[in-house]
Amino acid sequence: MKLLYAEDEVSMSEAVVDILTFHKYIVDAVYDGADALAYAESEQYDGIILDIMMPKMSGLEVLQKLRAEGCKTPILLLTAKSEIEDQIQGLDLGADDYLPKPFSMELLLARVRALLRRREEFTPNVLKCGNVTLDQKNYELSANGQKFVLPKLEFRMMELMMLNKGIYLSTEDILCKVWGYDTDAEYGTVWVYISYLRKKLAALGADVTITAKRNVGYTLEVTENEPKKEK
Repeated sequence: MKLLYAEDEVSMSEAVVDILTFHKYIVDAVYDGADALAYAESEQYDGIILDIMMPKMSGLEVLQKLRAEGCKTPILLLTAKSEIEDQIQGLDLGADDYLPKPFSMELLLARVRALLRRREEFTPNVLKCGNVTLDQKNYELSANGQKFVLPKLEFRMMELMMLNKGIYLSTEDILCKVWGYDTDAEYGTVWVYISYLRKKLAALGADVTITAKRNVGYTLEVTENEPKKEK
């Protein structure tokens, strides 16, 4: 599960990211409201955690903007303990839950689990393209009764491809969305992981393939078998 966490206190952010990562969540951390909005608009997240008091744009402003754009991602607000008005306003603007500061890490984890259960009510856990399915809960790539459990980076790349099937993604786009904006990975790494996925799709007998267009990028396409010519 992938989370966006927006918190301007760096020490608090590092502590929360450490505990979330330890519990197997993938976390993008940002430190102001403008970046929170930009990341939320450009990435696919399972849940978003927003501190209300942030520079450039408050958590409430980010929340209001995202809901106005039709974003349905579950959102947890972090509020000051005494600010009841912020809590009420946040819920009225479309937040799914709030957590007053200071909070225990155990309570944060419980709220995140509850947040992601709400996501499951309207988001499918299995992505489909052609005869291929990708189970987002257990990282399983399947076709024709066979399956592979994908390593984390291969899963994230396949998930990105399936969510954007038919759309060409540049190497830079893939690097940013799979490895993160601050990655040191080189462009050649994308090609290597594309190769891994192509081999797995071939082994499954998949009717989809990852195609490349020079100077444009990569996309996932369903391959149509040409009808046999009659003699």
